[in-house]
Amino acid sequence: MFLFKSIFVRVFVVFMSINIFNFHSAMAQASTPAQPSVFEALMPFIVLMVVMYFLMIRPQVRKAKEHQKFVTELKRGDEVVTTSGILGRIEGMTDAVVTLEIADGVRVKMLRTQVASSTKSSLEAKK
Repeated sequence: MFLFKSIFVRVFVVFMSINIFNFHSAMAQASTPAQPSVFEALMPFIVLMVVMYFLMIRPQVRKAKEHQKFVTELKRGDEVVTTSGILGRIEGMTDAVVTLEIADGVRVKMLRTQVASSTKSSLEAKK
């Protein structure tokens, strides 16, 4: 084990001394480093924006479209879950408002967009 360490240290020292000499000679030759082009300077930001689009923005847009489709397909008699967790059956609807019956004779009006999912899909997701 000690033999390997000493060989490694010797090889490392030789390698570093070669690189130091090359670095000094390179520094003596080059007076000013070349400036990157505008495209090269902006490339990390462009890559970051593309990654953010595919990891954050695109899934949210897809989820919003699916929810909008679900809300437009609601009909009277559907069992639904609201975003606040209230379970109920749709008794009436307008363009913006849904009337839910949450118990016998207890009706609540709420915005149509606040209906999160159907009861069937919520119960299946928990299983």
